[in-house]
Amino acid sequence: MSNNKPSIVAGSTVTRDLRELDVTTDNIYESIVIMSKRANQLSNNLKEELHQKLSEFASSNDNLEEVFENREQIEISKHYEKLPKPSLVSIAEFVDGKVYYRNPAKEQQDQ
Repeated sequence: MSNNKPSIVAGSTVTRDLRELDVTTDNIYESIVIMSKRANQLSNNLKEELHQKLSEFASSNDNLEEVFENREQIEISKHYEKLPKPSLVSIAEFVDGKVYYRNPAKEQQDQ
């Protein structure tokens, strides 16, 4: 599956024609599985990236009294909150044909 991010993704949910989603697979359920797997990939990548950035601010002391708000940490968190949801990005990528996928079961049937 591709790692290229689309340039424009809707910020909220968009009503879609189901026939638009099964054009490449001929099966709406297969399309949904592909999009959900891609959304999981994107979500895991974002989570890992956010944890790496926030780990810079991690304190070696676990004392709650010494924890204070860090403006940079808050700005990083706000940035990630504003990003489009992974499910919306995966749908946009799938519709735009930017997701690589394969179905080994189908490949065996075709041979």
